[in-house]
Amino acid sequence: MSKRGLARWVAGLALALPALGAAPAPAPAKPVVVITLDDTVNTVSAEYIARGLAYAARHQAAAAVLEMNTPGGLDTAMRSIIQHIFASPVPVIGFVAPSGSRAASAGFYILLSCDVAAMAPGTNTGAAHPVLLGGEPDKIEAAKMQSDAAAFIRSIATQRHRNLKLAQQGVIQSESFTDQEALAGGLIDLTAPDLPHLLAALNGRTITRLNGRQQTLALAGAPVERYAMSLRERILDMNATLAFVLLCLGGLLIYIEFTHPGAVLPGVAGVILAVLSLFALSLLPIDWAGAGLLFVGVALLALEAKFTTHGVLALGGVTAIALGGILLVNSPVPQMRVQTGVAIGGGGGFGAVSLLLVELVVRARRHRVTTGAQGLVGESGTALTALGLRGTVLVHGERWAARAAAPIAAGAAVRVRGVDGLTLEVAPEDAPRAAGES
Repeated sequence: MSKRGLARWVAGLALALPALGAAPAPAPAKPVVVITLDDTVNTVSAEYIARGLAYAARHQAAAAVLEMNTPGGLDTAMRSIIQHIFASPVPVIGFVAPSGSRAASAGFYILLSCDVAAMAPGTNTGAAHPVLLGGEPDKIEAAKMQSDAAAFIRSIATQRHRNLKLAQQGVIQSESFTDQEALAGGLIDLTAPDLPHLLAALNGRTITRLNGRQQTLALAGAPVERYAMSLRERILDMNATLAFVLLCLGGLLIYIEFTHPGAVLPGVAGVILAVLSLFALSLLPIDWAGAGLLFVGVALLALEAKFTTHGVLALGGVTAIALGGILLVNSPVPQMRVQTGVAIGGGGGFGAVSLLLVELVVRARRHRVTTGAQGLVGESGTALTALGLRGTVLVHGERWAARAAAPIAAGAAVRVRGVDGLTLEVAPEDAPRAAGES
């Protein structure tokens, strides 16, 4: 080998040695995706949880934590959430937190359906007896509902190896369990005061997935990503009380636009608020009797503006709106219904503002016209020329053709009695005034 070749070989070896000794870059830790259910179980929250689980799957998360504080909600939304939990390729950890939270009714089913169920101290779960929307079911219907709900919770408890007897008691007897009772009874896997302690306790634990596959949770050092609702979901995920308030405000603004045509802004804002509230209400179990009462109430208030009933129609309208608000959402979960005080206040406020607007319109109609040709009737002026059948007068600083029934001398004070096109009918100022003339 020549000296030049030897030098090249040594130089290449010197460059290669650092590369051979360098350690490979560590792979980034898989994240833990936290999805928060801090509301009733409804269509919007079901959509949000489904998107969160899909996000966790796309990013190959180490786990997805469903942090729960819910009074329950709709059966259809609950079943949709559980279907997505069962189908998730990422382990789902149900965690009732923070302290003081609960996973009641539908939340009980969701908690037990997760790969891992955990609760913070001072939380509770259970009270999951099915309730029919729209009133009390008959005995046969009630038995069918209870049997269906009990079979569903048994299926979940069997799949997740949880206490079958206690799970059924939470549904059939509507029992509730504290975190310690649920842990001792085998309904949940562990308790933890907060999310960091929960992840530390689960790190390295082996769980059995729904398909029977064993999986060890690697959560040490995993970055925590909180998955937020989209803007659309945040807008639509309003409770029934807020939706009712927005509906009343929207109705009032539209009513203002009708009573004051041309204002434009109240009408546009009213339509936006009304449509937004109707979208939100469409996701809730609407009682059409309540919706009908709302329309009847608005119609009665509108009729009060047309017919003089000394407030009878207005009182009926306010009552109908208040009752309509109370009955608008038919749900066994109180948090999903319109609050009684807000419904009464909304009806009374709508009625008060409507009556105020009606009073302003009526007063405006009673006032004598002060503009245009009709505004000249009853006004005083001066005859610029002698008036026989025709002449010229000065009224409001303007010259007008005029005629009088009797001769009037130039310079005499006159009063307008009427208007005929562009000709004023006048009489002497001291002449007796006609009926209705100011």
